[in-house]
Amino acid sequence: MARRARMYLPGHAYHVYQRGNNHEACFNESENYRFYLELWDECSRRYGVAVHAYCLMTNHVHFLVTPEKQDSISRVTRDVGSRYAFYFNRRYQRTGTLWEGRHKASLVQCERYFLACSRYIELNPVAAGMVENPEAYPWSSYLANAWGQQSRLVQHDEYLRLGRDSRYRCFAYRELFRQRLSDSDIHAIEKANHYCQPVGDSRFRQGIERKYGIKLGQSARGRPRKGGKVVKK
Repeated sequence: MARRARMYLPGHAYHVYQRGNNHEACFNESENYRFYLELWDECSRRYGVAVHAYCLMTNHVHFLVTPEKQDSISRVTRDVGSRYAFYFNRRYQRTGTLWEGRHKASLVQCERYFLACSRYIELNPVAAGMVENPEAYPWSSYLANAWGQQSRLVQHDEYLRLGRDSRYRCFAYRELFRQRLSDSDIHAIEKANHYCQPVGDSRFRQGIERKYGIKLGQSARGRPRKGGKVVKK
């Protein structure tokens, strides 16, 4: 029996994360990354998902997105995941599952955490020691968000508030990366991602619960780890 699609709140941003099975590589060469992004471009348009930021790491992926419908994210991740796995297995003559279970997603409080999540996502290659700065990594949205590189996939919302035109917005976005993410922001994003809980304060959580008549629950308690570095998962 097919698993029931997860339901998300239309018009609200989500941090979506998916990891390769047993932490194994999901991308071996440039063509893999390009094909995966082509699938996201196609399916996000078909099912109504706006992509604001992304990063494809060797063995996991991050996306910051906003769905148009309750099942938009589930449809995109399902179609992209299955089609890419078929392509990957055929290309490398392998069998078995490629992904470690279903994707994870955490609701994001845009006013407080949208740009923090975007920075967290695009800084993953830097935190993992793969590159010294985010513009050196070709498989993220940083070049589109920070330098205005043309992208069919990346769309903006909260980002537009950074400036009156694209030049000012790109400059303001690059300036954000001059300061490191705080330990508390990193901890909030990672904990919410792990437990599929909202990235937001108590007022945001309570407002969502009242508006939609749902119970969001609480993520497990814990203290931020020392150092404030984003760990390659």
